[in-house]
Amino acid sequence: MNNMEKNYDHKQVEENKFEKWLKDGYFEASGDPSDPRPRFSMILPPPNITGVLHIGHALDTTIYDIFARYKKLNGYDVYFCPGTDHAGIATQAKVEGLLKEKGISRYDLGREKFIEKVYEWRNSTSSTIHNQWKALGIGMDFKNEAFTLDERTTLSVKKVFKQLYDEGLIYQGERIINWDVELQTALSNIEVEHKDIPGKFYYFKYRLADEPDKYFEIATTRPETMFGDVCVVFNPKDKRYQGYEGKYVINPANGEKIIMIADSYVDINFGTGLMKCTPAHDPNDFNIAKRHNLKMPICMNKDGTMNELAGKYSGQDRFACRDNLVKDIEARGDLIKIEDIVHSVGHSERSHTIVEPYLSKQWFIKMKPLADAVLELQSHKDTKINFFPHRFEKTFVNWLKNTEDWCISRQLWWGHRIPIYKNKETGELICSIEDLPKDKYEQDPDVLDTWFSSGLSPFVLCHWPDTEDPYFKRYFPLDLMITGYDILFFWVARMGFDAVHFTTKLPFKNCFLHGLVRDEKGRKMSKSLGNGIDPIEVINKYGVDSLRYALATSVTPGLDMSFGYEKIKQAHVFLNKIWNASRFVIMNFYEGFVPKDVSSIKLNSIDQYLFKNLDETIKNVRKNFDKYELGQAANYLYNFIYDVFCSNYIECVKADLNSDRRDDVLSILYYVLKQVLVCIFPYAPFIAEEIYSYLPNAKKSIYEESYPKPSKRRYLKAKYGEIAVDAIKEIRKFKADNKLALTFKVDAEVYAKKSLAKELEPYLTCVGFLSSYKLVDKPTSTFRFFGNEFAIHVYSEKAENALKKRVEERIEELKKELERSAKILSNPNFIAKAPKEKVELEKQKQAKYQAELDSYLKN
Repeated sequence: MNNMEKNYDHKQVEENKFEKWLKDGYFEASGDPSDPRPRFSMILPPPNITGVLHIGHALDTTIYDIFARYKKLNGYDVYFCPGTDHAGIATQAKVEGLLKEKGISRYDLGREKFIEKVYEWRNSTSSTIHNQWKALGIGMDFKNEAFTLDERTTLSVKKVFKQLYDEGLIYQGERIINWDVELQTALSNIEVEHKDIPGKFYYFKYRLADEPDKYFEIATTRPETMFGDVCVVFNPKDKRYQGYEGKYVINPANGEKIIMIADSYVDINFGTGLMKCTPAHDPNDFNIAKRHNLKMPICMNKDGTMNELAGKYSGQDRFACRDNLVKDIEARGDLIKIEDIVHSVGHSERSHTIVEPYLSKQWFIKMKPLADAVLELQSHKDTKINFFPHRFEKTFVNWLKNTEDWCISRQLWWGHRIPIYKNKETGELICSIEDLPKDKYEQDPDVLDTWFSSGLSPFVLCHWPDTEDPYFKRYFPLDLMITGYDILFFWVARMGFDAVHFTTKLPFKNCFLHGLVRDEKGRKMSKSLGNGIDPIEVINKYGVDSLRYALATSVTPGLDMSFGYEKIKQAHVFLNKIWNASRFVIMNFYEGFVPKDVSSIKLNSIDQYLFKNLDETIKNVRKNFDKYELGQAANYLYNFIYDVFCSNYIECVKADLNSDRRDDVLSILYYVLKQVLVCIFPYAPFIAEEIYSYLPNAKKSIYEESYPKPSKRRYLKAKYGEIAVDAIKEIRKFKADNKLALTFKVDAEVYAKKSLAKELEPYLTCVGFLSSYKLVDKPTSTFRFFGNEFAIHVYSEKAENALKKRVEERIEELKKELERSAKILSNPNFIAKAPKEKVELEKQKQAKYQAELDSYLKN
C-alpha cells in the first residue's frame, strides 16, 4: 500500500502506459452496429507527413484525446480514427529540397523514380508521427488508420472525381490562379501567406493616341505586367472621363494603342479613377475582360521570366524587368513619380516566393450546386452542423453562399493523379477509374489539390465507398470535428459538400473550432520571433500531462489562446499537488483496509462541505464538456482538487486519522480521490493511471471506471464546513497581515451556538494553529462574521507586542532620517550648488518620512 514514490517523476509515471493501453484494446472501437452502447465517432484531421510536431498539432490532438477518454469513461463505444495526409505541395517541396542538396532535380529522376523517393521519405516519417502521437498520449483506433494515398482513399478519390465529372460538375477552363513560379504549380488560397512588405507605386503617363500632348496618370505596383495590358478602365459614372470611352491611349511600356472602356468595378475615389487592365495577371482585371469580351494575353513564362510580349525584356526575371522597364520609361519622360508604400503581398507557403496571379488552364469544380445542397441541410435543426462557438455558423453559411468555383488541379507529381485520359488518336478526353493502356491513352499530368482527398476523410475513414460496411453504418456521420477556425472554409466546408453529395448527410453533427496558439504577449508563434514552444522539449522537461493540462486550460472556443512556459509550470505544480495529496492518502491506507460505502457514513459538516463541492464540480464539469468549454471544465476541477480537497479537507481531517473516525475519513478520502483521478484522467491520463494503480481494489485500468455523476443527496450541514474553511482563511490572513508564520500560535474568540462552535473547534484549532479558542456571548466590532451564525476574532498578545516593538523602532528610524534631512536642506551651500533635481528629491524624501511618522503618532 505504501510503495508510492515520494516525488512525482513524470518520466517514470509515463513509462510503458501507452503501450499497455494499446495492447489491452482500450483505443479500439467495436465496429459492431448491434453494440448496445451509445457510439461516439471522430477522426483526427490528418497531419501532413512532413512529420514535424508543433504546438498547434499538440493542441488539436490533445483536445481530441480528452474527448475520446471522457466519452469512453461515460460508457460510449468510441471510434477515434487516425490518418495522415500526403500533403502534395508541402511534401514534394520537402523532398525536392533534399534532392537539391545532392545536386539532383526531380526531372533527373523522372516521375516514377521521384515518387519512389517520396514514398521512401514518407515511410521514414511515418514512425516519427506515431512516436509523436505516443509522446502526447493520443489513443486512437490504429487498426483503422488511413493515409490519403492508400488503396481505399485512392479508389474513393477516383469514384468521386468520375461522378462529379459525369455530372458536369468538374470542368476544364481558364482562370486566374495563384502561381508559384519556383515550384511551378497552382496554389490554393490556404497555401498563400499574405505579408506586409515595402513596395512602390509607379505613376505613368498614358498619352492619348490622337493627342500625344495630353495624358492620363495611372499607377501600378507591377509595371512588368504592362506588357499584358489590353485597356484602360474608368467608372461610367465618373464625369471626368465621359466622352473618352472608345478612345485610345498609348501603353508607355511598349508603345501600343489600347482602348479606354467603362466598367462599374472601378472606384471613382481611388487615385485618378483610372486603372490599367491586365486580364491574364489579375483576378479583377480577368473579370472585367470577361464582361467586355477582351483578349487575355499572358506576358510572363511559368518560371517568372518575361515572354516574347515583353520585347527586349524577354527572358528577364519579372523583378529585373520591372527595374529596367521603369528606367526606360523614365528616360522617355513618361514616369511621373514613384511612391514608397507598404502593401500586402501573397507568398508561397512552401517556396516563400512572391505568388504570381496567372491565367492558366486548370480543372475546376462547380461549387454552387454543391454549396446549395449543404445550405439546405444546414437550414434544418435536425440535419445541421452545430458550431461551437455558434457565431461560426453564420461565417460558414456566408462563405457557402458566396463561394467560387474551386481549382482542383496542381502541377505536381506527388498526389492523386487526375483520372482523365486523352485518346492519342482522336484527342477525346475520357474519365476512368481504371488505368487505361499507355500506348493508346495519355493521362493528364496534373494531380489533385490535397484538400480534394482530405475533404473525403469523414466518410472514407468510416470505410466508404462500402456503405454496407459495419463501420460506415455505425460511425457515420461523425459526432464531432475539432479544428482551428482558420481552416473553416478550406477544409470544413469541403468536407461538408463532399459528404452531402456522396452520402446525402452532413459529415458531422458538431464542429468545435478553436483559435490559434499565441505567445504570452499575444503574438503569433514563429521562428523569426524566436517565441515558439517545442512540445517534445516541454514533454522531456515537465511531462506530457503538464503540457496537455496547460493546453486544455488555455482553450476557449473560437478565440486565440496565449500560451507560454508559465502555464506549463503552473500545470506541473498542480500535478505535483495531486501527487503529494494522493500519496498522503494512500500512505494512510493500512494493511487490510476495506473502504466503506460512503452512503453508510454519518457525515459531519466538513465531510458535507467536501461532498457538496464534489457534486457541484462534477455537475459543472459535465455541463462545460457539453459546451466544449474544456478550459472552464478544467478550471472547475483545479479549484476543487487544489483548494477544496487538498488545501482544505485533507488538512482539516488529518487529526481525525488518529481518532475513532479514522475508517470513515479514510473511506471518504478513498472515494473522493478515485473520483478526482477519473475526472482528471482525460486531461492528465498518465499520472491518473499511475496513482489509481495504488488504490485498494483498483481495476485493471482506470479506463474501466465510470465517469462520476453528481449524487442526489442533500448536504444541510455543508454550510458549516464552508464556515470552517472561511474561518481558517481569516486566521491565515491575520498571520499574513502581521508577518507571522502559518504555524505561529494565535488566539481566537468565537461567537456561535455551542454545538457549532464545538464541531468546528478541532478543525480551527488544528489547521489554524490556535493556542486558545474561546466562546463569547456577544461579538464586538473586531469580529468577522460568516453568515449570521458564526463570527471570529483573531488576535495575539505576543504578535501585538512584537508589532508594537517594530513600530517603536520604525519611529526612531524616521526621526533620525528627518533630522538628517533637515540639516541638509538648511545648508545654504547645498541649496545653492546642488542640482535642482537633487534638492527636489531630498524635499520629497523629507515629506514622505514626515507623513509616515504622523501616521504612526496618530495611531
